[in-house]
Amino acid sequence: MQGQVLITIGASAPRRVFGVVTLVLLGGLLIWLALAHPPAGPVWQAFLVLTGLLALWGGERMRRATAGRLILTDEGLHAGDGSVIAPIGRIRSLDRGMFAFKPSNGFILRLDQAVPARWEPGMWWCLGRRIGVGGVTSRAQTKAMADALGALLAQR
Repeated sequence: MQGQVLITIGASAPRRVFGVVTLVLLGGLLIWLALAHPPAGPVWQAFLVLTGLLALWGGERMRRATAGRLILTDEGLHAGDGSVIAPIGRIRSLDRGMFAFKPSNGFILRLDQAVPARWEPGMWWCLGRRIGVGGVTSRAQTKAMADALGALLAQR
């Protein structure tokens, strides 16, 4: 990451806590339900336990992902560890409309070619040619980042 840092966003603390606690409570509740009040068949009990473990895993992934930040430079969008999420030259459009398939409080980027799938719960995801940014991030921060990205795209 060599470019000038334009804006940085991170997870807001209350949303981060709410998201992680909700997933952990869901996982714990499903496992407790499977063990304390087992359903009629062992298949359903295994389903509840596996779903509970998946929710616990999701909570831990969200805890780790929301500890990081997203950084917008004049070269593109970067993760907090410095890895490139979307270089400016590959971004074709930015959509933050009400009916866009985007994360909460966020925006969607469309690229010129597909990228490997990646998911950082509560912060961003990549799927095909789309990158969704947002989730537990502050609405004001993601709006400012989308505005800055829009200005960079207009300059191109």
